[in-house]
Amino acid sequence: MLTNFIPGYLLSLSLIVAIGAQNAFVLRHGLRRSHVFWVCLTCGLSDALLITAGVAGFGTLAQSVPWFEPVMRYGGAAFLIWYGWRNAVSAWRGGQVMELEGGGDRRSLKSVLLTLLALTWLNPHVYLDTVVLLGSVSAQYDNRLLFGSGAVLGSISFFFALGYGARLLGPLFARPRSWQILDGLIALTMWAIALGLLIT
Repeated sequence: MLTNFIPGYLLSLSLIVAIGAQNAFVLRHGLRRSHVFWVCLTCGLSDALLITAGVAGFGTLAQSVPWFEPVMRYGGAAFLIWYGWRNAVSAWRGGQVMELEGGGDRRSLKSVLLTLLALTWLNPHVYLDTVVLLGSVSAQYDNRLLFGSGAVLGSISFFFALGYGARLLGPLFARPRSWQILDGLIALTMWAIALGLLIT
């Protein structure tokens, strides 16, 4: 069980933790204590739908088309190498900060969720990370359901931790050095996963 569940959980966390518009949105609302529960839940449920589609679709396709699995495995490894490189370059250059503070947010819940849904579903990187990458990697495991469950739980737990822990993280990630360390760890994680795909 753990050999399928934990890799899905860790890979999902590694992909989601990278700097992006969605995470910035969650952080800001967490800092302002504005609709935090609904913001986190919307992010988690959106990822759950995308991850489930990726795991289910790629599993079925991999069984019916024999050449599809190795193509996606090497494609996934190439994407991970590029993704890691991008974070490594960001870590090397440094200078990244995130403006988290601001005036209180008085927007309605409907307005906040519509903005969040647009940030989530109109972002092509979301599909690469969840449907394509997690879906292709799941084909390497004998129990894709457990792998997908781990990935879903990783996503949901991250967003709630981010939203409710934002006030603790705010001062830390106002410093460029913190982003450099985070980007460096993400790069190493992505390369380690890519190596695992290539030597399987």
